[in-house]
Amino acid sequence: MLRAFLFDMDGVLYDSMPLHAEAWYHVMHDIYGFTCTRELFYREEGATGDQVITDMYLEQRGRHLTPEEAAAIYREKGEAFKALGPARPMPGAAEVLRKVGENSLTRVLVTGSGQLSMLNRLSRDYPGCFDVSHIVSAMDTPIGHGKPHPDPYLMGLKKAGNLLPEEAIVVENAPLGVQAGKAAGIFTVGVNTGPLPKECLSEAGADVVLNSMQELADSFDKILSLYLKRNTN
Repeated sequence: MLRAFLFDMDGVLYDSMPLHAEAWYHVMHDIYGFTCTRELFYREEGATGDQVITDMYLEQRGRHLTPEEAAAIYREKGEAFKALGPARPMPGAAEVLRKVGENSLTRVLVTGSGQLSMLNRLSRDYPGCFDVSHIVSAMDTPIGHGKPHPDPYLMGLKKAGNLLPEEAIVVENAPLGVQAGKAAGIFTVGVNTGPLPKECLSEAGADVVLNSMQELADSFDKILSLYLKRNTN
């Protein structure tokens, strides 16, 4: 029986990934001199900021960062992100959240982000949808256990009321997030809201891939039927 929807934030609830990618590129390439592209940060979406920074230093500089060093770089990235202006709510997201509520299903946010500027906007842009007890963020996730590790979504199931994987649906826009949802054993909807090929989400294991959050809103009942079919076979 379906009891909850678990939502990613960036690229699902907010059209924020272009800003994140630009901020990451500015800090890691322009300031710190790493070899990278903006597309890389779309592919790394879902991992925690600490994970992204730590992995890049290990791969390109051959050393581990201290937590203090990683935190300082992540603060720079946060400042660069805020300087680009606010991200817009994703078209169709409010309608999806409304339909989830109308079906008496719990809404849980599961994000690899630690950007307080975004998390603080949730109550304003999506009033009544997410309370603090139903949010999993980067602050809850140990380094190395962000997406694609299943821990974030397993924590989401716990915050939804200690649910079983078959009692929830994940909504994700990123390959790492889809992998995390599937690794946790949850029916996962991929919404292709960014520049990566649609195949990236299906190859990551998404049960169904849609072109937008608006398409999810428009086909909400169909998705519920697909979920029921998948979980009763």
